[in-house]
Amino acid sequence: MKSKNIAILLAGGSGTRFGADRPKQFLALSDGRTVLEHSVAAFSASPLIDRIVVVTREDYVEEVRRMLHSCPKVTDVVAGGRERYESSTRALAVCTAPDDLLLFHDAVRPFVSADLIRRLVEAAGDGRCVAAAMPATDTIVRADGEGRLLETLRRSELWCMQTPQCFPRRIIVEAYRLGLADPAFAPTDDCGVVRRYLPEVPILLVPGEAANIKITYPEDLR
Repeated sequence: MKSKNIAILLAGGSGTRFGADRPKQFLALSDGRTVLEHSVAAFSASPLIDRIVVVTREDYVEEVRRMLHSCPKVTDVVAGGRERYESSTRALAVCTAPDDLLLFHDAVRPFVSADLIRRLVEAAGDGRCVAAAMPATDTIVRADGEGRLLETLRRSELWCMQTPQCFPRRIIVEAYRLGLADPAFAPTDDCGVVRRYLPEVPILLVPGEAANIKITYPEDLR
């Protein structure tokens, strides 16, 4: 059976930093479509994506199903958890083929391009793990808890992570299995889980795009 490319859109955040009366993934852009609808449309339009799974807040599941009912590639709308990693693992439960390529994407990055999706899928050929990232352009420093500068880091080695982050299902499932058994498990993203618990598995960084922003604050939405 031919493996599939499955986009997993993580839309379970509460958006507390944004300060709106609804989570930011459900706010409308200037054309009237929500941030989530834009993200779904980007993956739906790609001929390389076979299926889309949306993970959202439990209290928004039915609303999302109604919102996306006309998109044939959306096969599942899943209730997420309180933490991002819980949403990722719940998506894994509805993606069962071990060699399918899973593309985890923040739903609040609505401007992901067809070209970036293509480049990631192509780079992930032969079972590789890949992720979109941008080389750091600012000087990055490390500071202590009181804001005192400790170290200036080497900018040539630093990247700002984006999504999509792409993994064969068998790899990300194993990484989460090991992570969830660790009492100190505290992931920030899916790449971090693979990097920590399967350090022998290389992750290739593919240049992302400046337009692939994560909407976090009201000025980002504008």
